[in-house]
Amino acid sequence: MLKGISPLLSPKLLATLSAMGHGDEIVLADAHFPGETFNKTVIRADGLKIADLIDAILPLFELDSYTDSPLIMMAAVKGDSLDPSVEKAYRAAVDRHAKATPPIARIDRFDFYDRAKKAFAVVMTGETAKYGNLILKKGVIPTGAI
Repeated sequence: MLKGISPLLSPKLLATLSAMGHGDEIVLADAHFPGETFNKTVIRADGLKIADLIDAILPLFELDSYTDSPLIMMAAVKGDSLDPSVEKAYRAAVDRHAKATPPIARIDRFDFYDRAKKAFAVVMTGETAKYGNLILKKGVIPTGAI
């Protein structure tokens, strides 16, 4: 164990976050997401909620400040509806660590799948919220912040 690092972060997830470069994306996927279908690098975080993982990741991970949308979620398919409490919980976790981050963007389901294919990794969680998937885009740590 390491001091100051959330026990929710497995060694594999920590290594993956560290290996990512500026502009790389990681998908925090809900339990329904077909992670293995879309990406060869899948990290298991079964039983964990995405908002809890955001709280564990963001103290160590700078979000990309050079993009309009470093946080991306899947938009509802026509005829479906979103549960606003899901985005609200994610945003509350983000705001605890990076309050100036732009609003969470929503993209079409198939565009989300395309992003997942190109992502650095997919983290399969125990999140059961419908449309609970979230992409984080990694940024550069500001000078003097280390």
